[in-house]
Amino acid sequence: MNFQQLRSIREATRCGYNLTEVANVLFTSQPGVSRQIRELEDELGVEIFERNGKRLIGLTEPGKGILLIVDRLLLEAENLQQASLEFAGKKNGTLTVATTHTQARYVLPKVVQSFRAAFPEVRIALQQSSPEHIAEWVLSGKADVGIATEGLSAFEDLISFPCYEWQHVIVVPENHPLREVARPTLQQLAAWPLITYDVGFTGRSHIDQAFAAAGVSPDIVLTAMDSDVIQQYVALGMGIGIVASMALEGQRSQTLQAIAADHLFAPNVTRLAVRRGAYLRSYTVDFILQFAPSLDRAEIERVTRIGAA
Repeated sequence: MNFQQLRSIREATRCGYNLTEVANVLFTSQPGVSRQIRELEDELGVEIFERNGKRLIGLTEPGKGILLIVDRLLLEAENLQQASLEFAGKKNGTLTVATTHTQARYVLPKVVQSFRAAFPEVRIALQQSSPEHIAEWVLSGKADVGIATEGLSAFEDLISFPCYEWQHVIVVPENHPLREVARPTLQQLAAWPLITYDVGFTGRSHIDQAFAAAGVSPDIVLTAMDSDVIQQYVALGMGIGIVASMALEGQRSQTLQAIAADHLFAPNVTRLAVRRGAYLRSYTVDFILQFAPSLDRAEIERVTRIGAA
């Protein structure tokens, strides 16, 4: 048994049992991947994958249990590498942060700048996507930390920390009638075309829940993942926008008026997540604390220790 065999098993499931794709991920050949899998199955004396001819189509029941063990073994190997670098006093490395556009554009710049000043030998890789993909990247080890408002707390194999609370705000273009309304109602908002986030992004669930609870059907004419895009179309007069409060730091906010909406929509909590059982380098903990100063270092280290509940 060797790590290449274990990686072949893991990547086969991640790549939808496409061995050509697995070979590309592992920088080897498709026959080599097939051989690694078959040799491990022969050694264990059990079929890990279901097959249709030579093609893998799924995991057997024993294979499902074996995959869990394979994941733990490979995680422990990664932890060993990270721990050895930490104990050797090395301060270099790459910190991969998976996050949404809103966090990357409006919240993270000052954090990244401060972090780089403290750890100049650590490179930062920002990956932007949906909360679902952010969770997948952290779970797979492709990202060290994930930051999003939606979804991260729903995954059992992630440990997530509440970082900060924020509100949605309404944005309207120049000369819009709502500019004269200090506390508009949901009914007043629904009288206009609305532009806001895609479902699953940046607190959109709280927007939908508020309208549903009030029995109001809004006319959402355009959605986007990007706060800047939403504000662009509001500025063009296509509707009124509902965006995250931190997005108003952008340049376009100078031509739009913000109207408070904390009386309409529930507050949102941005969370930061790490993979359960993953060894955190000290600079990773420092990054977490710079992003969320209200958190406690001892508590982060306690709950992220290998095997912690």
